[in-house]
Amino acid sequence: IVTLEVTGVDGESVGSGVIYSADGWIVTNRHVVEGATAMTVHLEDGRDFPGLVYGIDTLTDLAIVKVEATGLTAATLGRSSAIQVGQTAIAIGSPLGVYTNSVTAGIISAIGREITTESGRLDGLLQTDAAINPGNSGGALVDAKGRLVGINSAILSPSRGNIGIGFAIPINLAASIMNSLVMTGRVSRGYLGVSRPDSVT
Repeated sequence: IVTLEVTGVDGESVGSGVIYSADGWIVTNRHVVEGATAMTVHLEDGRDFPGLVYGIDTLTDLAIVKVEATGLTAATLGRSSAIQVGQTAIAIGSPLGVYTNSVTAGIISAIGREITTESGRLDGLLQTDAAINPGNSGGALVDAKGRLVGINSAILSPSRGNIGIGFAIPINLAASIMNSLVMTGRVSRGYLGVSRPDSVT
């Protein structure tokens, strides 16, 4: 898990990210890094690297960041498709941008949730009661074996603090988006279109 210190047009903010591969690819949330003019990536071992936003996917609130580093310890991926309600969930991140690499535990409260945020509608989410607070966005949701099953993305709270309703993007989806962005720099989606002719003869 890494901490992202972001400077943008709206000021400074702090979020979290997950090392996806040993050669410096990091997955986080779009809303953490969008509009960044400068970014510092803080690793748990004390090293700092400048980060570059390499790609963004608006529909899933995902983004990837690149740092020029090798030999990093990447997350072990799990299978979010195998997640069941009631199983252990552990959230890791940097709440409030101060308490780096904090760990909280709970359960998977629901799967396939849909929410509307300031960034738009997100669906297919994992819901958890593991404490997620501002600054945790982009951090890891892992199972009891430490396998990455989701990317923490949003909370539902009138006070903007934890009330036990948090949401994560399933890793099966995140991995697909990540791979597409790394390989092509963009996300390609298929669609089915149906049209009706203006007149029928």
